Amino acid sequence: MDAEPRPLSFRKVTKSFGTVRALKPVSLQVDSGEFVTLLGPSGSGKTTLLNIAAGFLPSDSGALFIGDINVTELPARKRNIGMVFQSYALFPHLSVFENVAYGLRVRGLPRADISRRVTETLLMVQLDGYGPRRIGQLSGGQQQRVALARAMVIEPAVLLMDEPLGALDRQLRKHVQLEIRRLHRKLGRTTLYVTHDQEEALVMSDRIGVMRDGRIEQIGTPDDLYRRPVNAFVASFLGESNLLRGRVVQCGGTEASITVQELSVDVAGPCALGLSVGGEAAALIRPEAVTFDVETDVGLPARVVEVVYLGELLAVRFTLSSGQDFWCRCFSHAQVPAENREVRLRWRTEDVRILPLDMAGSEGDVTC
Repeated sequence: MDAEPRPLSFRKVTKSFGTVRALKPVSLQVDSGEFVTLLGPSGSGKTTLLNIAAGFLPSDSGALFIGDINVTELPARKRNIGMVFQSYALFPHLSVFENVAYGLRVRGLPRADISRRVTETLLMVQLDGYGPRRIGQLSGGQQQRVALARAMVIEPAVLLMDEPLGALDRQLRKHVQLEIRRLHRKLGRTTLYVTHDQEEALVMSDRIGVMRDGRIEQIGTPDDLYRRPVNAFVASFLGESNLLRGRVVQCGGTEASITVQELSVDVAGPCALGLSVGGEAAALIRPEAVTFDVETDVGLPARVVEVVYLGELLAVRFTLSSGQDFWCRCFSHAQVPAENREVRLRWRTEDVRILPLDMAGSEGDVTC
């Protein structure tokens, strides 16, 4: 059994279900020991791509490599892949120990090796001493860790996870996110993770691939995607965003500006590719980049509508003259004007990102 992590490579993979193209040609490289998350709305193709990697679905075309081995035609049991399901898929009639040991018994390992590896893995996921317990005696978080242990104990070349934290409550989910990240840093397993939770993706990933309509819109580090999204879809899907729509009046190099006619204002800042003068675009301004002032005539006029207390932060909702909502996030000790008070909103030019409204729909290969 190969205990070393291996890179996972999708090469121009496609998949259709009848007339529905679930995956357009997608190429994706997950490097050895890397944690890559596929993030996107329902129906974007992320789970289909994961199931092709696991061997549960055949691709229509393209190839899948683990290391330098083409596994496209190999059945799931011969791919040396560990899988963690959203439903955990544990055996309720078996003990925790036997659930974790199942994959090792199928592979015919000696009893002493099975006992050692199961014990070590349960200790790793903080379930030391839980071996004799039945699955029904465990909490949701404990069951999730059993499922993770069962996938890891076989020392897979690639670890796949399909929304494994979806059934947990918010606080427990945040705790387990950090546990999985800790284990990944310790073990260095090549990991492909699927979620629709943007916070989960930001916390856990080395890189994130944002999917829509069967293709990858953008892939990069969490910081890349948050600060430098390629279009308005990625910007709005990853993190809170204020988007002012307008037309490009200047575009050159790395800077651009748009005119927002409804507000009679020009907005300038660093830009993404795909812009042209006269074309539609949007200015992205993250809520944490927005400041407000009641004692100046400089900035965008707005009116305070709502203040939401978030603990250490406040989310302040403003209304612009066009009727559009605009959000600011600030520390909770900040002095916020009363509701209905007129203010001026400001931001730094370097905190703006001018984006194409939409870059979806290309039928070409997406290489990441």
